Amino acid sequence: MTLGPLMWLAGTPDDTARAVTVGVFDGVHLGHRALLQRLREEAGPDLVPTVVTFDRHPLRVVAPEREPERLTSDALRLELLRQAGAAAVVALPFDAATAALTPEGFVREVLVERLGARLAVVSSAFRFGAGGRGDPAALRRIGREQGLAVCEVPPLMLEGRRVSSTRIRQALQAGDVERAARLLGRHHVVEGVVERGEGRGRALGFPTANLGGLEVLAPAEGIYAAWARWAGEVRAAAVFVGRRLTFEGDRTVEAHLLDTDADLYGARLTLGFVRRLRDDRRFAGALELSAQSARDVQATRATLAPLLSATPASAPCCHGPAGPWTR
Repeated sequence: MTLGPLMWLAGTPDDTARAVTVGVFDGVHLGHRALLQRLREEAGPDLVPTVVTFDRHPLRVVAPEREPERLTSDALRLELLRQAGAAAVVALPFDAATAALTPEGFVREVLVERLGARLAVVSSAFRFGAGGRGDPAALRRIGREQGLAVCEVPPLMLEGRRVSSTRIRQALQAGDVERAARLLGRHHVVEGVVERGEGRGRALGFPTANLGGLEVLAPAEGIYAAWARWAGEVRAAAVFVGRRLTFEGDRTVEAHLLDTDADLYGARLTLGFVRRLRDDRRFAGALELSAQSARDVQATRATLAPLLSATPASAPCCHGPAGPWTR
């Protein structure tokens, strides 16, 4: 089987010697960023720091039932990789041919022959080749034969455990967006196109922007304080993730943006989740729901006001206690 062509997401396929690191890099979390920092340091002035990733999660091919929900869209992942210091980012099509590559074949055909890699910087948890049979020890052995130096980096630990995309998904599935932010080094973000809803929020005095076309994992059902951004504008938002228990309906992500009456239908809206305020629950009717919505807005203001007052007015779109949350 023939390998598909490499897709250059950043940088160019020239003859430059490269230092490479390999992985999915979903989330580009603190562990990924520590690895990329080491990649930049080891590359020095003579090698181009290059990230090798895939056009889809490998599990979609080898075990579709285990493919995880994504933490970042392709566009945000690329932007975060570049912010973290990747001068080039290349995606290898992950298909049956790629999945069948032996560890030796992956190093020789992809890293050395196609990319001109002279150095590989990998985590101690790195696995590669068919069946995940390759590890850093195998990479060093194969590298000696192929002229590829290897730098092994210990995994980053936080709260006594390795920082990983799996831990972040678990935190989000539990609604713990603050823990997710500590592991990511930024707020978790969800982006979608604002669609027309049923107008119940406006009738209650709290109009909401209903997000459609979500590409990434939304946190557990509940009410959250978040930052909302669209077309360069940033506002605080009380965000509902749930199933509209009071009125019945499908699972949805709706944001009530504070201090604006902008018409956002059709706009791309990005939400950065800061704190979970409460569980979702069923209310007796519209009046009770409206009263609780008012309390949610107050709680959102109380949560976000210290962050806003401590930084410039534009800061929520790129900073915060957990670092950058959007592009």
